[in-house]
Formats: sequence, structure tokens, C-alpha cells
Amino acid sequence: MALVVKKFGGSSVATPEKMFAVAERVISDKGPQDQIVVVVSAMGDTTDELITLAKKITDKTYGREMDMLLSTGEQMSIALLAMAFTKLGHPAVSLTGFQAGIATSAAYNKAKITGIKPERVFQELAAGKIVVVAGFQGLAANGDITTLGRGGSDTTAVALAGALKADVCEIFTDVDGIYSADPRVEKKAKRMREVTYNEMLEMARLGAVVMQPRAVDMGKYFGVPIHVRSTFNREPGTIIREVYTMEEKEFIIRGVTHDPNVAKVAILGVPDVPGIAYKIFSALAKANVDVDMIVQSIRNADKNINDILFTIAKPELVIARGIIEKVTVDLGFQGVIFDENVAKVSVVGVGMFGSPGIAATMFGALADAGINIEVISTSEISISCLIQGDKVNEAVNAIHASFFKEDSAE
Repeated sequence: MALVVKKFGGSSVATPEKMFAVAERVISDKGPQDQIVVVVSAMGDTTDELITLAKKITDKTYGREMDMLLSTGEQMSIALLAMAFTKLGHPAVSLTGFQAGIATSAAYNKAKITGIKPERVFQELAAGKIVVVAGFQGLAANGDITTLGRGGSDTTAVALAGALKADVCEIFTDVDGIYSADPRVEKKAKRMREVTYNEMLEMARLGAVVMQPRAVDMGKYFGVPIHVRSTFNREPGTIIREVYTMEEKEFIIRGVTHDPNVAKVAILGVPDVPGIAYKIFSALAKANVDVDMIVQSIRNADKNINDILFTIAKPELVIARGIIEKVTVDLGFQGVIFDENVAKVSVVGVGMFGSPGIAATMFGALADAGINIEVISTSEISISCLIQGDKVNEAVNAIHASFFKEDSAE
């Protein structure tokens, strides 16, 4: 007997026909004593359609009301899928995030799961039902419905698997695993059999949209193996776990990722005195704006003036712009520049630690392609470069060709 959590994305449940296909697959894969929890996203483009609908009412961001609106997409999916299971002869029940015991912070539109009490889920499983849970949502301590941000259903599934002590969490998607690069950009990308939590966490953080970083972090925290596989075939996908369990051929880089969804902020003429950086970034933190790739450079050593450059997610630019412009006026900075025509490209792999020449190979590939590097940041298992936005696909192709040769294995 196994307890398995299966997550299906919006494209997998986009139509009633696809919902029946999902239900048939879950039932056919289920062992006689298996207990199954299915986490689903909103149907197809429902979330985008709801956002568009809201924008027809107002351009302003109403966090609480937007969460109230967006959460309805998943609730529609779970009810319809539970009906499909029942029609096919297997008892099922749909549960909202709150009914499944998912508690979150009150950060609207990007709440974090703070705890799960899945007693209701256990009760329904014990009754022999397939439990269909709404992804992407939970309940804050103040009683408000919250959503977890883009890709939040992955986080729901993995966190629920951890709380239930599931044997595995299967993430079904429209690709058949984790690739060495986005196969839509790099046609020669290679599917990997396994990646570690740390590698996948870094790849997700740096733009690999197949998994949300918080979902991977949850998997690592609970020690739940995550199997990323295709909804549309039964081929094995990619297992994300703590360490490799099979003998891997020598490799250094596991993936090339890219993120076009970033914006660059450059604050000019910042006095080089203690506390200035704190005032800038604490103001952004209070507004829940995440920053990355922070660089401080000397503009005028004689006058003790620096420039501070960093990146943020493009959707947060409107909020960040107001904060930064106010700070610039209040603290007397010389000016600020916002640039949306940038993108981040990165290489990731635990094998790069202690392997000289990785940075040189990456920089050489970009140089040969005529692509200028604006900012560089590194970690123990990654190197990232900020480049011109319209060059990002070309950069991915050039870097991938440098690290993944035609005859190299997974």
C-alpha cells in the first residue's frame, strides 16, 4: 500500500475531456490498497482570465480581493474532477485549501504555507475516497483566503505530501521531466533522470519554470521524493531527491536556465555612509519586494559616492518604482534608472564546485555570441549573468552548446 500525492497543472485539466483522462489515469495507476490525493490547478488559462477580468474593473492591486477572486479557479477544478472520478465509479471528495488544513501567512498574492493539519484528508482517505485538493490556496490566521503565487499548486502538493508522510509526490505537467535547458528554447536539451534538491532549487530560483522554488524547498524539508513527469505519456520523468541513487557519468553542469521576467534598478549617487543600504532594502522588504543580484560600485572615491544596482521580478516593478523614487528624494540620491529590457541566464550544477574554468567557459560562450554581460552573481553551485533581454534565447543556446556536447550522456 502506498500513499501518493499527484499534482496536475492547468493544461492537464483544461477541458472536461482532459479531466476524464486525468481521472482514468489516476484510477488505472492506483493499486488496490493505495491512497491517493490529487492536487489540481485552475483549468487552462482560467487564472489569467480572472486577472484580465479584474483589470477591467480597476488597474489598482487589491491584494485581498484578488486572492478571493483567483481562488475560485481551483475550486471549480476540484469540484469537476471529483465529479469525474465519481462518474467513473470511484468515490471522491473535493476539498478547498482551508478544508484540507492548509494555513498560510497573510501576504496576499504570494502567501507562504505556515502549517498543515490534514485530519480531514486522512478521514476521507480512510473512507476509501480519492481526495481532490485545491492547489495554490490556503487560509490566513485572520480568516482570509490567500493564494501562493504562480506555481503555488506545486508547493501545495509537496507540502501536503510532507504533512501526510506520502511515499512520493508526482508532479504531472506538459513536459516529461527536467531538462538541461528549456526545450522550447534549446532544441538539443537533454532530459535528466535525477537532480538533487539543491540543484533543482537553484534552477527553479533562477528561472526554470517547471518547478516553483518553494515547492522544491518543501520537498527538501520533508525529504519527499518529487517525480516530475508528463501528463500525456507514461514514461518515467525526473526524480528530485537528496542525493543521486544511480551511478551517473561525469558531469559538471546540470542545467542552463533563463529568466526574462526581471527588471534592473540602478540607484545613482548614493552616499557611502553606514545605514544607507539598509534604508533602501528595508523599505522594499516591507512591501514584500524580493531583490537579487545586488552590486555596489564606486562612482566617485573622492566624494564617497557609490551606485547600487539590483534586480527584481518584473511584476513588482510598479510597487518598487514608487518606493525607490521616494527613497531617492528623501535621502538625496542623484537619480534612479529602471530597465525592463534585461534577462538573467545561469548555469547550475553541484559538480561546478571546485572545478576551475566554468565561469570562463560561460563568459567565453557569451563573448563568442557577441552578448555583453551587465552583472554577474555566483553561488557555490551557480553562476548568473544579467544580459540584454532580447538576447536571452541566443545566450541559452550558446552556453548550452559549450557545456553539453552531442555525445554527452545524461
